[in-house]
Amino acid sequence: MSSSPAELAGHYDVIVIGAGLAGLTAANQLARTGRRVLVLEQHSKCGGLATWFRRRGDHIFDVSLHGFPAGMIKSCRKYWTREIADSIIQLKRIRFDNPQFQLETTFDRLDFTRLLTQRFGIAPDVVQRFFDAARGMNFYDDQTLSTRALFARYFPGRSDVVRLLMEPITYANGSDLEDPALTYGIVFSNFMDKGVYIFQGGTDKLVRLMRAELERRGVDVRTGMAAERILIEGGRGAGVVVRGRRIESNAVLSNANLKATILTLIGREHLRPEFAEAVETVRLNNSSCQVYFGLRPGVTIEPIGDLIFSSEAPTFDADALCSRQVTSRTFSVYPPELRPGSNRFVVVASMNARYEDWRHLDDGQYEAAKQALIADSTRALEKYVPDVRARIEHAEAATPLTFEHYTRHLAGATFGTKFEGLQVSTDLPREVPGVFHTGSVGIIMSGWLGAINYGVIVANEVESYLHAHVSARVT
Repeated sequence: MSSSPAELAGHYDVIVIGAGLAGLTAANQLARTGRRVLVLEQHSKCGGLATWFRRRGDHIFDVSLHGFPAGMIKSCRKYWTREIADSIIQLKRIRFDNPQFQLETTFDRLDFTRLLTQRFGIAPDVVQRFFDAARGMNFYDDQTLSTRALFARYFPGRSDVVRLLMEPITYANGSDLEDPALTYGIVFSNFMDKGVYIFQGGTDKLVRLMRAELERRGVDVRTGMAAERILIEGGRGAGVVVRGRRIESNAVLSNANLKATILTLIGREHLRPEFAEAVETVRLNNSSCQVYFGLRPGVTIEPIGDLIFSSEAPTFDADALCSRQVTSRTFSVYPPELRPGSNRFVVVASMNARYEDWRHLDDGQYEAAKQALIADSTRALEKYVPDVRARIEHAEAATPLTFEHYTRHLAGATFGTKFEGLQVSTDLPREVPGVFHTGSVGIIMSGWLGAINYGVIVANEVESYLHAHVSARVT
């Protein structure tokens, strides 16, 4: 519900700022332990980047449903409900189409092994050692080895293999070859082990089920209500200010942007200079552009794949993937059966992007750039559906400024922060006791699965803090 701050209780065990997947999951976990939880979301709906929007003609466009690892099934069953977990289905046709190779895969370890050995001619023992090395990586490993060096160790001189193994991960979380190898290994093992999955029924169904579960457990969920400041008293988190009203709590958990949480909602006056400096040095990850195509009612397209990594670039280049001169994009195809009762196909083209390439455009330049993005993506889609232009009823584009506007993420960052953000996020409760952070940080904790799992991890830390510092539990 969206309402006035006057309707809120004056005190909660925990206030969660931001209703992204990490914040929602953390709230659910805390409610399970009997904690009284308030969730504040500045947007009109929950979900964060796991969101959707409607347009005239009953078109529904999902912003980030495009694919996640099999681990979502286990996490949703354990931390949410069986109904949510049972709605997760596998995408069977993942296509790569670029100047170096064209292929189709089920996107799991068995099929990648087949492709690497039979199609790319890599010795089976090398493939096995690479997979074992990736699977064995963890957060406490050596962070000096880069992803570039990891590939050079196992596949020297093979830019085609690097493209096969790296490009999907870059699209998924904005990582590049200079990031620590362990960030690649952990994500790769999760993402490319058992295939790519999607949520049957769309993001709106997922978020509706999550919100219903939260409210069943007594969580107070408020949309259209932004936290203006985190209260710090006696060096500890003591609540938030909402539209000028003080709402007290024993702990505060922010699912907002990491840097905005610390530097804006908390403020430098409550931080040691060295910690504030560490926060300043955290790099934001890149943003995104998307083009949404809604086809006419009842119009079909022939099977072209569920997810297409399409590129005209000669080789993989993470920097080029972010350029406004688009050479690479993914196409996510949503057939009507994904949303039972619908008779419309939807295709979403997604591209990594840089905020600074868009922020200085004037209104006329900005609108022209968006229209060019739509036209170019339509041209690229015609390669797979030659007469698609005549079938499109609605098309529109989103840019880094769009993501910034709706999510309030600094610089429209769609993948949170670079690797160093994870350490700052985990250090925050030691810097300011009673204040915690969860969300997309450090590549490992990005995407739907990373966000949900990080929400659980931080919820457990909040519960430990409350158990140690708050003697009475409000039920």
